[in-house]
Amino acid sequence: MCILCGEFVMQIHWTDQTSNDDDEILVGDLQRSRHRTRLQRAKLSNKILHYYRLKLEDWNSSKFVLRDLKGNQEIVHDLGALWGTAEKMIGRPVNPLDPHLLQQIEEEQRQLLGAEQS
Repeated sequence: MCILCGEFVMQIHWTDQTSNDDDEILVGDLQRSRHRTRLQRAKLSNKILHYYRLKLEDWNSSKFVLRDLKGNQEIVHDLGALWGTAEKMIGRPVNPLDPHLLQQIEEEQRQLLGAEQS
């Protein structure tokens, strides 16, 4: 149990599980692989959240912290709860198909590819 939030730490969301987890405690390479995948998901989520001026950070490989530019922050238990929390923080719906958002992501991708080719 987490001392700070009073919840069980090892509640693994379905997106963090692999087909062979079977209630095992992850150690070694499996734990590193799970953590890498979790960080990659946070990075991908941040591409969308950046448009809404939010940032998602991993917290001890068990939860996430969602922050805004004003310093507000919320603990997010898993990626399933992320979007509802983000909408609550910004006060409007998060639309991953927003044309302006998609345009921004495409521009960032072009800049990234241009920097790699230089």
